[in-house]
Amino acid sequence: MNANQTRKKVTIALFVATFLAAIEGTIVSTAMPSITGELQGIQQYSWIISIYLLATVITTPIYGKLSDLYGRKRMFIIGALIFLAGSMLSGVAQTMNQLIWFRALQGLGAGALTTIPYTIIGDLYPFEKRAKVQGWMSSIWGIAGISGPLLGGLLVDYISWRAIFYMNLPFGIVAIYLLSTSLRETLEKKKKHIDYPGIITFAIAMFSFLYAMTLLRDGGEGSGTAWTIGLLLLLAALFFTLFARIEIRSPEPIIPFQLFRNRMISMANLDSFLLCVINVVVIFYLPLWIQGVYGKPATYSGLAMIPLSIAWPLGSILAGNWISRKGLRYIGVAGACILLASSIGFAFMTASTSIALFIIYTFMAGLSFGLSLTSLTVAVSSSVGWELRGSAVASNNFIRTLGQTIGITAFGLLLHTGQADSIEPTVLAGSLHTIFIWVAVLSIIVVVVSLGLPKLEQVEQQQRNAS
Repeated sequence: MNANQTRKKVTIALFVATFLAAIEGTIVSTAMPSITGELQGIQQYSWIISIYLLATVITTPIYGKLSDLYGRKRMFIIGALIFLAGSMLSGVAQTMNQLIWFRALQGLGAGALTTIPYTIIGDLYPFEKRAKVQGWMSSIWGIAGISGPLLGGLLVDYISWRAIFYMNLPFGIVAIYLLSTSLRETLEKKKKHIDYPGIITFAIAMFSFLYAMTLLRDGGEGSGTAWTIGLLLLLAALFFTLFARIEIRSPEPIIPFQLFRNRMISMANLDSFLLCVINVVVIFYLPLWIQGVYGKPATYSGLAMIPLSIAWPLGSILAGNWISRKGLRYIGVAGACILLASSIGFAFMTASTSIALFIIYTFMAGLSFGLSLTSLTVAVSSSVGWELRGSAVASNNFIRTLGQTIGITAFGLLLHTGQADSIEPTVLAGSLHTIFIWVAVLSIIVVVVSLGLPKLEQVEQQQRNAS
């Protein structure tokens, strides 16, 4: 088997794994009414999704570092097997508590599927081809956003909600087989140091912080009192401080602080954080505008969001094709400017704004996310050598998820719908208008940060000269 065929098989395996991780959120959301109806646990509704995301976020940087130490293939296979075990067990769950625990196990494996594929692409392809392949990989998230709800609805209606978990098994096994038989790695044989104290303190800190954000987002009901949230945030701060001290002294830190001395990575992470704060607002609050302000049904709002799901993969593909010719900074700035234009459009929307303009703004937002996030992924993976690439990509994915978590929580505090049991269109429109103004302000900052990105082509040339 020649090198091109081998690389093609590995790439297919990575695409399949990325699709499984990407579709998991949307496909499960569609099945939630059927799940809670059969397992009788409506009060635990949000935890089915939240626990999966918590586990994924916590393990993302851990898998990134372990892949630098023990190789991409080994850690990918371990993560994929954990993900498939969690999928299989979720499919046979008999109670909501069981399903929550099995979803946590699934999330522990998903951290590998969301990070390591991008790292392997960075290893396999030279800069000129890397951008194009990572553009196609980024587009998978948009494709999953379109197909997830449809596929989930079909499986629930014609088979069972359990099928949405079982479908991961054959595709996951194929991905593991292709990668294990095709990817060849040469690792330096030396004693590896695993930063167990760092892993433990990071996990506790992140769980405390994200759990506090979840309770704050849900309005502080039940156990989510102000006292509980405050205690969780204090616990998070203490363990983050302890984690930082451990990482400074560790010979193999989970998150190497030296990464943040790299200007490209620091600027790309800041840009990614801001983009994902905006991204989560657009995804969650635009459908609310359609239903609450325009008074349209849920199906209509879903159709109105399709332009975003189409434009996102389109932007990713365009970025992948243009980066090697026009440069990363050019693509990043172009995406940021398009985002600013769409954000200004959202900020000036009223109840009388035509749906045609809404669709144009939504399409522009999706295009900007595809262009910007793909260029930033290439920037991070190309800024360091093999020994730090896993940690660098994982840190960027972690920053993105953190941005979404903080974004949905912070802007949720600005959202007002009127009476507790009903939506008042004028009140909702006023609060969403305020939210979209803040999104426009953040978009201006994104443009400024994008203009400050260094020219990655110079960094890439230095790496080529060194090799």
